Amino acid sequence: MVPLPTRRSSMIPCNSWMGLAASMKELYGQPLHYLTNLSMKQWDCLRIGANDEDVPLDTLIDPAKAEASIWLVEEMHRHTSSPFYIARLWHGDPMYHVYIDAVFPVLKDPSK
Repeated sequence: MVPLPTRRSSMIPCNSWMGLAASMKELYGQPLHYLTNLSMKQWDCLRIGANDEDVPLDTLIDPAKAEASIWLVEEMHRHTSSPFYIARLWHGDPMYHVYIDAVFPVLKDPSK
């Protein structure tokens, strides 16, 4: 029910994927899907031990491309995720609530 933003308001500097996602949530006032939040954590974990682990993400990847990547992943998760699959993930992870956003956007027409 929450539409993805259609315009980008600025280039967001970031050190990590999770940092970029947090900045996007604050800037756009939008929650991110549980699976998108998990993906950001996994993408940051992929950098651990790499030669460029301490290099800020916005130095390695254009910030606009990084943001666009997150929105693409978010769109996929919003439109294709099975609630049964997510329920199974939550059942197996007692700390699942850590990756659920507390951002609640105001919808134009909440009856839809």
